[in-house]
Amino acid sequence: MKVGLIGFGRLGRLIARYLKEDADIIVCDLTDISKQAKELGVSQGTLDEVCACPIVIPFVPISEFENLMIQIKDKLKPGTLLVDVCSVKELPVNAMLKHLPEEIQILATHPMFGPDSARETVFGHKIVLCPIRIKDKLYSDITRYLNGHGLKVIESTAEEHDRQISHSLVLAHFIGRTLMDTGATRQDIETLGYKRLMKILGVVQNDSWQLFVDMNKYNRFADQARARFIGSLTAIDQKLRLGEDE
Repeated sequence: MKVGLIGFGRLGRLIARYLKEDADIIVCDLTDISKQAKELGVSQGTLDEVCACPIVIPFVPISEFENLMIQIKDKLKPGTLLVDVCSVKELPVNAMLKHLPEEIQILATHPMFGPDSARETVFGHKIVLCPIRIKDKLYSDITRYLNGHGLKVIESTAEEHDRQISHSLVLAHFIGRTLMDTGATRQDIETLGYKRLMKILGVVQNDSWQLFVDMNKYNRFADQARARFIGSLTAIDQKLRLGEDE
């Protein structure tokens, strides 16, 4: 089985490292990735060659996803499975349904891990699947493959995913970015709770600012989640300043 990857950033390289054990991987990117591809032991090809694979996985910023769909919609072969890995789901799903021909299968996913958390293994990590337009047998084969590699599969709709992730991911990154902005660092005298906060900072600081902006901008539930959090922070701070009881 050949799997084509469009984009070869940190997540693309991580997924390629695991998938190459079970599939022939061919990758393309706007930049020169020949060194990284050679080191990882995967093939490098053109966009056309990648789109000729039976499974195609784009690893591009959320803000560029729809433009990519427009670019590749006539390059994909009938029956191809397009798998997105964006940290929001409604936008890529709508873009795929809008631009891809009906004979192209669609599986929206969100690996709930990254290059830092899954550096050693994906075993025990979660992955969200939103089956949009995919044959039952293929979907069953994919879920069995993921389960067989120790991943915990969560099936969801795109809307429910974005609703929950606006709290579990967006707020975590919001807190992490805030800690970065305040210059928070490890202390000699620190509590277990503070150590956990530093773990959040450690994960967030390796992700790009563009990812942080996109996961907020393109998740319609993110503004409300942030506003409620900021409102609660302000209210608690005001109670402290006024010496009010809880």
